[in-house]
Amino acid sequence: MKPVICQNSSIDIPRTFNWNIWNSVQQRYGASFWKGRMINIVDPKDAFLPFLAVKRHQSLATPEAFKENPSLVWEFYHYRREVMLSKKPNKAHKAIADCEERLSKQKRRVVVITQNIDELHHKAGSRNILELHGNLFKTRCLKCSGITVNRDSPICASLQGKGEPDPKMLDAKIPETDLPRCKKAECGGLLRPHVVWFGESLDPTVLENVDTEIEACDLCLVVGTSSVVYPAAMYAPTIAGRNVPVAEFNMEDTPVTKSFHYHFQGPAGTFLPEALAPTDTEPT
Repeated sequence: MKPVICQNSSIDIPRTFNWNIWNSVQQRYGASFWKGRMINIVDPKDAFLPFLAVKRHQSLATPEAFKENPSLVWEFYHYRREVMLSKKPNKAHKAIADCEERLSKQKRRVVVITQNIDELHHKAGSRNILELHGNLFKTRCLKCSGITVNRDSPICASLQGKGEPDPKMLDAKIPETDLPRCKKAECGGLLRPHVVWFGESLDPTVLENVDTEIEACDLCLVVGTSSVVYPAAMYAPTIAGRNVPVAEFNMEDTPVTKSFHYHFQGPAGTFLPEALAPTDTEPT
């Protein structure tokens, strides 16, 4: 694995790469992983492209769309849930989870900060996860505001087999009473996916927790994110600005690559397992 040292970086760091440098960085107490989309087994943009083209994704993923046609929005998210229930974490997901487990025994903390809603980090075994955009397998009640983990397949009987990306399929037009409902006996309100839609603000509690981790971390890995979506895009550069080591793992350069100490170009599933493997000098 041959990383590229960011020669034009504004960070005052050694310019000759040595694996001993990386190994010493790994020994630091604490690490944050900034996670983007390319780590996924299935890139959401590709997996759902046919459906997005027909159903106008950006129009569906809004509070207004859900208010106007909750059946259609639930078709879309039901299909995404069914697809992701069949997927397994890849080697990069597993490498991060294994690193967290190993370092936790050394009283070190590893945190995943992710824009993904697919729950693959959970499946891989990661425990300290901050989900900026919510979770495909959580629901939120519009009546009581209760947030619940839900991995039912199908999420309700009326959505069985619905939402498949076939241009010939018509909207199911499911009555609101037959859509996912809150299971609290005293409630029964309509449920929505617990994800952040266009036009909505990120959860302030999640953002506060992210800020805390950014201030505390002494190593940051930026994995597979385009670094163009804010506020997420500013996190790693902020950490690098404190002269904290930041390593970017991506298939290509990003707009902020030169702000970081190291850039590893290639598949995360290939590089991360090696980068996060135990070192000879690591405490046991």
